[in-house]
Amino acid sequence: MIRKGMKLYSILFGACPKCHQESMYITKNPYIITETLKIYDHCSHCQTKYRLEPSFFYGSMYVSYGVGIAFAVAAFIISYVMLDGSLNTSFISIIVTLVVFMPIIMRLSRNIWINLFMNYDKALAKK
Repeated sequence: MIRKGMKLYSILFGACPKCHQESMYITKNPYIITETLKIYDHCSHCQTKYRLEPSFFYGSMYVSYGVGIAFAVAAFIISYVMLDGSLNTSFISIIVTLVVFMPIIMRLSRNIWINLFMNYDKALAKK
């Protein structure tokens, strides 16, 4: 069970990495493409600054590569191994998967990146 206080909670739900009390993102829906990566400057609950330095989230591009590979491998296994599709079908399913899940991959990568540098603080969560 995923609950507040776990890094996985912040990563999956985009919650503040320090207090887990609010979303880092201005718009909850990642499929509003113009709003996908827009985040607040800081947490209104614990005042944690989300942008630690200029261009901080450029590092998340490296994480997105790994996350994208994980999604692609999952699409391949489902289409080729489980559904017994051809290689062409599997290739198309990988492309479709990456395009459809692009906003989620982008947010997930940012969440993982910021959680590498910040830890949950139980005292801040109770403020």
